[in-house]
Amino acid sequence: MEHPEHPDLFDRGAERQRRAPLAERFRARRLEDVVGQPRLTAPGALLPRLLAEGRLESLIFWGPPGSGKTTVARLLMESYGGRAHALNAVTSGVADLRRVIAEAEATWRRDGLPSILFIDEIHRFNKAQQDALLKSVEDGTLTLLAATTENPGFEVIGALQSRCHVLVFEPLGALALEQLLERALAVDEWLVSLSLTLDDNAQARLVDLAGGDARRLLQNLELAAAVAGADAAGGRRITLDTLETVLLRRVQPFDKGGDQHYDLVSALIKSVRGSDADAGVYWLLRLLEGGEDPVFIARRLLILASEDIGNASPNALVLAEAAFEAVRKLGLPEAAYPLVQCVTYLAAQPKSNAAAEALAAARRAVREQPAWPVPAHLRNAPTRLAKELGHGAEYCYPPEFPDSFVRQDYLPPELAELRLYRPQPRGQEVRLGEYLGRCWPERFASGTPRDGQDEA
Repeated sequence: MEHPEHPDLFDRGAERQRRAPLAERFRARRLEDVVGQPRLTAPGALLPRLLAEGRLESLIFWGPPGSGKTTVARLLMESYGGRAHALNAVTSGVADLRRVIAEAEATWRRDGLPSILFIDEIHRFNKAQQDALLKSVEDGTLTLLAATTENPGFEVIGALQSRCHVLVFEPLGALALEQLLERALAVDEWLVSLSLTLDDNAQARLVDLAGGDARRLLQNLELAAAVAGADAAGGRRITLDTLETVLLRRVQPFDKGGDQHYDLVSALIKSVRGSDADAGVYWLLRLLEGGEDPVFIARRLLILASEDIGNASPNALVLAEAAFEAVRKLGLPEAAYPLVQCVTYLAAQPKSNAAAEALAAARRAVREQPAWPVPAHLRNAPTRLAKELGHGAEYCYPPEFPDSFVRQDYLPPELAELRLYRPQPRGQEVRLGEYLGRCWPERFASGTPRDGQDEA
């Protein structure tokens, strides 16, 4: 199999293989040897069935690092046969794509066979680079295999998505990682030559530190094996102390511009909105440990305090604002304290989206309705002419009336039936609804709340 653009991308030459990192040396040689993706690679699953039928569709592999995307792509290329090309989107450009397409077209004219192109990190290609693939993938000149750690719905143009099937790779579970670890210890020549053994707690720690990433697991194993001390039998032994010496802690998977960023932020907001303080603090720490900007987190919590809590607990916005200012002044690591305080307080408050719904309804009314004139009695009257025109003439000043309220029209007559704010029966918003119900009984139903208590 030829790889004219990157001849060493999948090269298994003996010397290169011997010097390669363990994660590279130990790539699966058969689809059935791939661990952690049984829905895709186990006997009878999708990919083996495609190969058995002699077919290979254009596929996009989407999943976290170390989940087997590149390994599976290589195995498909080797099993399917034909002329194969491999590019990495980090180092390749439109010129590389055009060269591959030209060679694929020549192969098609000469042999009547399609070519396979594997593109790693396809999300690194811009729109123009992805556009260059469209015709060749659509007419079958190229069968595209692409790998990405980012959501193809955001990072791959729609026209290319429609020509491919997206296959989702999951992070490897503990059982799959343990299976991979035991297999490496039994098969890899270098590890076998060390007569390497692992304490049970060290093995569990290696699996935990991997965080679902097979590559990280094997890299950590290789580093620990290189510095492990001798045991009584003359071999090497990896203990928990060995790991604590060379592997201080798990590196949290995180990408400030990618799926991990948005997924973790979403989990934080939804946990707080769902009043789960424990989950909120957990996802907060996942973000902080991953390197997220604490000011960004504080800003999102400030939005939540108004959007999802609102008048059910007005103090939530006050505390969120104070936390935002504290985070800006303190910086990490001290900024974690006001963030945890804010998360736990917001989680413990009754929730209401009445203000957010009022905003959305008002926005629709403003955009969809004509710009009705302001009623004369509500207009400003700073000049004699304005007064002569009757601006403000019939306006009633509420503080001069009993209970500081007087009924008068505040909306244009064309919008007399407009209803925007609907207080929800929880927290302090109960009191707001009751007051408005006394003022405007035709608009607001006052009475006993169905649930929730006033804020303490």
